[in-house]
Amino acid sequence: MKPITVDMLRAHLLVASLTAMGVEALALLALTVLPVSQQVFDSASFRLFAIAVISSGVVVTREFAKAAFERAVQHRHAAPVKETTEANCPVAVTAVCAQRWLVVLHLRLTGRPFVLTGH
Repeated sequence: MKPITVDMLRAHLLVASLTAMGVEALALLALTVLPVSQQVFDSASFRLFAIAVISSGVVVTREFAKAAFERAVQHRHAAPVKETTEANCPVAVTAVCAQRWLVVLHLRLTGRPFVLTGH
């Protein structure tokens, strides 16, 4: 498998696992605060709900990261290294970008190479 593909999969799995951790925290909170039995969390409907929430979390995170990337391009905090329209052209992301981590996440989720610059 290509390194770019591995990086894309790792980014998607990271977002999915963080979303799953949030679902688990909410389930733990529900157990302690609400009168809910543990059998609810073993049901197929809860598992389907959890899968839907995790998938939705990945989609929403992708959209937030895409919006951050578009703002960074608009404010010239991210730009292609070369002046070509090649898909494999690395994107330079400056250190002054306010949402640099979201921009990098977008680039990793989409499989685009990137370079972090100091200015």
